[in-house]
Amino acid sequence: MDSKFPPFHQALVLRSVEKDLSGINIEKVATPIVEAGSALVRILSAGVLSYQRDIYDGSRDYPLPKPLVGGFSAVGRVVALGYDAVALEVGTLVFLDCVIRGRDDVDAMILSGISDGFNEHAQKLMNVVWRDGVFAEFAKFPLESCVPLDESRLCHELGYTVQDLTYLGYLLVSFGGIRDIKLEPGETIAICPATGGFGGAGVQVATAMGARVIAMGRNEGELDRLRNHILSGNPGASIETVTITGNENNDTAALLKFGAIDAVLDFSPAAASKSMHLNSAIKALRRRGRVSLMGGFHDGPLPSFQIIANDITIKGKFMYEREDVAQFIKMLEIGMFPRGDHFVVPKNFSLDDWKPAFNMAAHYTGVGRFVVITP
Repeated sequence: MDSKFPPFHQALVLRSVEKDLSGINIEKVATPIVEAGSALVRILSAGVLSYQRDIYDGSRDYPLPKPLVGGFSAVGRVVALGYDAVALEVGTLVFLDCVIRGRDDVDAMILSGISDGFNEHAQKLMNVVWRDGVFAEFAKFPLESCVPLDESRLCHELGYTVQDLTYLGYLLVSFGGIRDIKLEPGETIAICPATGGFGGAGVQVATAMGARVIAMGRNEGELDRLRNHILSGNPGASIETVTITGNENNDTAALLKFGAIDAVLDFSPAAASKSMHLNSAIKALRRRGRVSLMGGFHDGPLPSFQIIANDITIKGKFMYEREDVAQFIKMLEIGMFPRGDHFVVPKNFSLDDWKPAFNMAAHYTGVGRFVVITP
């Protein structure tokens, strides 16, 4: 074993799903052996989802093999490489993308530490090859999921910390949906609801891209905070807010006060499954408007007459594509996003404090709020 890293390290291991999280413990595990197609990365900052606790206590029934090391996306430093690595170098700062795809079947997709996907190929990928995530001192990831970060530019010139850069895990999801429906600068997009982690990140991305955003949500105080956060870092941003009242026609009328909408990005959570806000947004779309569905919890019937009559395009999008990651990092590197507190205010926890980190993540949500674990 190379002297740059120990034969064993600390990791947060999920052995069983228990309501009290008693199936999770810090354990000493063997440091993975680097093979062809992989890299070993020292984890510097690991992101925590707002619903990470719900996954591991069974509140959300996510398919996961056990035992496994939990996680999401992270930022770390490469300490060892498989012999077939040709571009990555030891010492490079990288973003570890939780979306891992099969090399011989790109439709076999897993979310590291979160879900074993939607088909047998994906389940094999997680069960046999890439089971463990980033809630650990070290993690082995496929080379293509280790995305190089220009440390000199991002950290030294622009002033981002590794904790700041871990926020890419949220921003990239919304970027995947926005890019999928080809949002253009100057267009108007309704983001609903915009007061959660992914919705708030969507507002950050869309305004940075030069779009006008109508942020929808039920909590007026959080909508105000969202608007102030965006404008504090980008005073020229175009952002409006609409409070979701539950009255479908009234909410459509409130949206139309800003003119016809070009696109809609929807992150409806399970708690909003009966809400009609998505219908309101669709009815406010211009002819040939586009919709990106990323939440997946809308149970009610969509307004089919308006969709058909106005040639509305509705697309479902799961996460993002590899080229989206590269494009987004270019945007970050050229300075399209604000820095410091205007970008994100991360709350940092040690690996030993994983339980307080999970609890904090469940409540510290919305634009510019993010919890990280520093192993």
